[in-house]
Amino acid sequence: MSTTRKRRAWLVLGGLHLLNGTAPLAGSDPVVLVELNAPVESPFPSNTVVLRWDDLGSVALTPLTADGTRHGTALTARGGDLFPGMLPGEAVLRAVHAARGATDGARPGPLVPLFYVTADGDRAHAHSQIRFLAEDACFIRITPDAFDTAAVERLDWLPDAVRRHAEQQLFLNNHQRYYRKCFAGKELEYKYTLTPPVDSWTLTVELHHSVLAGELPGYVMEYRDEYQAWDYLNHLFEVTGPTDAERGYASFIPTTDGKYLLKRKWYLEDGFDRRESHTYGLELADDGSLERYVRDELRVEAVRMPSFRRVRYDINFESVRTGHVYGVFFDHCSLTEARDVTLNQCELEYLRSRVAVEPDESDVLAEMEEIADWLEAFLRGHGLNDERGYYSKRTFLKDAVAARPELLGEVR
Repeated sequence: MSTTRKRRAWLVLGGLHLLNGTAPLAGSDPVVLVELNAPVESPFPSNTVVLRWDDLGSVALTPLTADGTRHGTALTARGGDLFPGMLPGEAVLRAVHAARGATDGARPGPLVPLFYVTADGDRAHAHSQIRFLAEDACFIRITPDAFDTAAVERLDWLPDAVRRHAEQQLFLNNHQRYYRKCFAGKELEYKYTLTPPVDSWTLTVELHHSVLAGELPGYVMEYRDEYQAWDYLNHLFEVTGPTDAERGYASFIPTTDGKYLLKRKWYLEDGFDRRESHTYGLELADDGSLERYVRDELRVEAVRMPSFRRVRYDINFESVRTGHVYGVFFDHCSLTEARDVTLNQCELEYLRSRVAVEPDESDVLAEMEEIADWLEAFLRGHGLNDERGYYSKRTFLKDAVAARPELLGEVR
């Protein structure tokens, strides 16, 4: 007797009101069930699914109403013709018309991809649409527990999916606000200190190509935010007291609106995880105000270190299984008053989680180990240091001052 488990997947199309709550779910609502030729994801259950219209091939569209009643025969369309220009194509409109009934002349409301449903044998999960664009759509899982596959084509699962989406509307319906943070208030990071000269740009591009080529299985580039470039100053104060609990640093970073971001970290020694906070919109100037803020607002004892410029190139990618997002950054730091004093590093950091179900923090630690192994092989392949470490910017500045004490007095 065969024990092969069948994998199936469906795209569910219907009225936008089922996602944005502008009208309640009704049994007569038209729903188009599109069975795909195969699931687009591999792990089951997955968290993140990115569906590209042109990759779907020819698919069948079954006209239904939300109560599971079938109306008319299935239609056929190419995936790329479902939503040309983000508007419903001819086959989608015909299927909706059939579902509504030939005598119902009411104009349908906005039609969009609602859910992606995937099944393994007799177990199925539903994923809500969070981004929809002309080329593709992104869905994340909303069902913590699997439901019976037999319910998919009857739409028995639909009322619960609509309810679950409504319960998290703030999280799911706002552009790029569908993130959560494991280990709240902490930064988790491995650092690799590189011997110059280092071509950060080319290394970032090649690492990007590596992920796109599938050389890190189970991970995809972060949807619509896969590559970033940064270039900014840091005015860093080493916090030395009044107690060990306050030690670490406070760094003031000028922002494009003429204000400052304050990045504060608490730690005694360089390590994997450090307490961290960010305060935006500080109206300060580098005229003694930074020192006064440290003294009067933070109320700590601190030593101002040499300021430095940080040029950084990032790639961001996420685990399709868990929805956890990670970044690899190549950066070049140089002191503003001694540009020959530099630090080149590659950093691997947990960034955030794109999840609607409760995340498992232990997955983050396991995935960081997995990614670090892959990253270290990449670094070795380019003749670079692959030794996992925690060498911080604070320690770099302290070492620079120890070697050249005059640097401490050259920068305000």
